[in-house]
Amino acid sequence: MFEVSVEDSFAAGHALRGYRGKCENPHGHNYKVRITLAGDELDSIGLLYDFKDLKQAMNQIIDRLDHQFLNDIEPFRQLNPSAENMARYFYQEATSHLQQATGGRVKVKQVKIWETDSTTATYFE
Repeated sequence: MFEVSVEDSFAAGHALRGYRGKCENPHGHNYKVRITLAGDELDSIGLLYDFKDLKQAMNQIIDRLDHQFLNDIEPFRQLNPSAENMARYFYQEATSHLQQATGGRVKVKQVKIWETDSTTATYFE
C-alpha cells in the first residue's frame, strides 16, 4: 500500500449552531488541511498520484471556502460548519475528483483539519 499527502491552509469564519459558548458567535480560524491518498498500485511512471495534481484538487476546494463565512456556503447553510463536518466535506469532494481522475485506482484515506495549532478533526471511511 502506498500513501501520499499534501497540506495547505486557508482562513474562514463560522458560527456553530446549537453550541452553548463562545463558538456560537461568529469567529474565524486559520485552518490547515491535510489530504492523504492511498492505493495499491503506482501509475506507469511510478507515482501513486502527482503531488501537483492533488494540490490543485485541494486548492479548488479551498478556493470556495477561503476568506468566506462558512455558514453562508453549501453544504454549511444547513450542515453545522464544525471541523468534523469540514473534514468530511473535503473527503467527499476529493473522493469525487479522484474517482474521475483515476477510475478508483487511488482513494482518499483520510482528511485532517486543524482548527488551531493544537486541535484537529479527522475523517475517513
